[in-house]
Amino acid sequence: MTRRPIIAANWKMHHDHLVAIQVVQKLSYRLERDDYEACDVVICAPFTDLRTLQTLTEADRIPILLGAQNCHWQDRGAFTGEVSPVMLAKLNIRYVIVGHSERRQLFDETDDMVNRKAKAVLHHEMTPIVCVGETLEERDRGDTETRVTDQIAAAFAGIRGADAERCVVAYEPIWAIGTGRNATPDDANATIATIRAALRRLVSDAADDIRIQYGGSVKPGNIAELMRMSDIDGALVGGASLDPDEFARIVQYRR
Repeated sequence: MTRRPIIAANWKMHHDHLVAIQVVQKLSYRLERDDYEACDVVICAPFTDLRTLQTLTEADRIPILLGAQNCHWQDRGAFTGEVSPVMLAKLNIRYVIVGHSERRQLFDETDDMVNRKAKAVLHHEMTPIVCVGETLEERDRGDTETRVTDQIAAAFAGIRGADAERCVVAYEPIWAIGTGRNATPDDANATIATIRAALRRLVSDAADDIRIQYGGSVKPGNIAELMRMSDIDGALVGGASLDPDEFARIVQYRR
């Protein structure tokens, strides 16, 4: 089965809204119609950038899709500092990252919270990018398969059918994020094959429609080899996505 590739930028806590305008404009100058036809190009920006980028992309008809880096699972309430999925949907956000390793590690997000967020994102007609991945200690113990399988089972609890098909999964080994180290394409593909097998047990035929990205020090120099792997459908790009030239080269991996 051919799944449409998805190349998503995760800017993390970088770029104020003025810089965001410049970066997206420069990126749009470097990308061509063929690039947008070949894959979904997504920018997951800080919350403060989203309204500005919505206005820019809609006014200039830039076919870059917008994503958020997180959300709460409740539509509204006394949750000071949180952003609800309703607020994001009103900005025409298409994707929301849930369960990023930094959220799990630094902000104590649990598997149950990730599941609630994924359901809330789906409820409001957006697509969750569900992140899974192992630590270096888990990898060294040989627990990668168990860890990602458990995370998938928890994240997709109660998500079935058409909702499951709409999801994106990102395999981002925690030990590779921001370290300059990355899994070899074969290793990444093998773990992603494990993730897809776990999805097949949970959501049956829908698993073949779910796109699975690799994230972890993705750069222009390794994207083409990663995308040649049979089970890798895209990339969740961190540091290299901050520079429009670098990110454009990643989107244009086919060249």
